[in-house]
This record gives sequence, C-alpha cells and structure tokens, in this order.
Amino acid sequence: MSRAEFAFSHPLRVRWAEVDRQGIVFNGNYLLYFDVGITEYWRALGYPYPDGILQHGTDLFVKKATIEYHAPAVYDDQLDVLVRAARIGRSSVRFLLELHRADSLLVSGELIYVNADPATRTSAPVPGFLREAMHRFERTTPEAA
Repeated sequence: MSRAEFAFSHPLRVRWAEVDRQGIVFNGNYLLYFDVGITEYWRALGYPYPDGILQHGTDLFVKKATIEYHAPAVYDDQLDVLVRAARIGRSSVRFLLELHRADSLLVSGELIYVNADPATRTSAPVPGFLREAMHRFERTTPEAA
C-alpha cells in the first residue's frame, strides 16, 4: 500500500529491550508496536482506549492478527506505525497496519477486532459513533459489510 492511503501515523523508537541476540527487533514486539498504533489511532479519533470506548457501553477484542516481515528493524531505529480502518462490518473492524523506517516498509499486517458487550463479552454491532468517527477520519472510505 501507499503511505498516502493511511490517514494515521505514530512515531516509535526501537528500545534496547526490544531487540534480540541478533540485534534486530524480536518478532513478537511487532505486535506490541501494532497495539501502540491502534491505541493512538483511537486517541486521534477522540475515543482514547479503553475509557473513551467503555463509557459508551462497548469494547473491542482482537480476533485475528497477521504479520508479514519484509525487513528488520534494529536498535534505535525511528519507525512510523501506520494504521487504517479498511473494513467495518456489522460487529468487526479490519485494520491494516504498516511499520516504516523512513521510506522503507519493514512490516505489514492486519488486525481484526470484534466489537462486544463488555459485561457479557458477546459480539455486538459496531456502534454508530465509532463507525462515523472512522469514516470521517480515513482518507480511503472503509469497506462496508
């Protein structure tokens, strides 16, 4: 994907504790970077997680996470985590994410979140306020189910 397709980017710096014996970011840490990106995405929309969403009687749970590695990040790299809501279904949101070092794509991935009732943790429709906020925010309109 083109960086221009992402309305949201958040800077990160690779810390010493995040690299492995080979001197590159340990593979599991990329999911942490994705999580930071999603957290900051909600904040940018005006609904900081978790309280900004829970106060509306709804919550989100990860259903699926995929990562594709293109090139490694190393200690002290300055990265950008890009996040885009690509599809909003009845009860789920599909996010596309990328990690870049300058103009180099390092990692791409997908996170699928299911919206749920926080008390029962059962699937619930994506609330209108979140759906509308994502549609207003995104450069490319998310697909609908």
